[in-house]
Amino acid sequence: MGWIYLILAILLEIFGTTMMKLSNGMTALWPTVGMFTGYILCFASLSFALKTIEMSVAYAIWCALGIVLIAVIGMLFFHENFNYAKLTGIILIVAGVITLKLNS
Repeated sequence: MGWIYLILAILLEIFGTTMMKLSNGMTALWPTVGMFTGYILCFASLSFALKTIEMSVAYAIWCALGIVLIAVIGMLFFHENFNYAKLTGIILIVAGVITLKLNS
């Protein structure tokens, strides 16, 4: 069940971060409400995940997948630039999390 909570936390964090971008510096009401709601539910889900998953593993996976997926969303929907330095960074983040998980 912990892994389900962790996946939910990741999805809610991505939602909250996307709403943060859409809130235009917290000047748009509904995206701002969505941002706060997403983050509150995200941290609640993460706390439930930590009951059964090691903190170092859960936090690393939560951070890494959030970074990778937000980078992809930024490039696809917000027309942020893509370059090989960004791709290399994302690959290194994923490799680091895999290494951490395999050694836990």
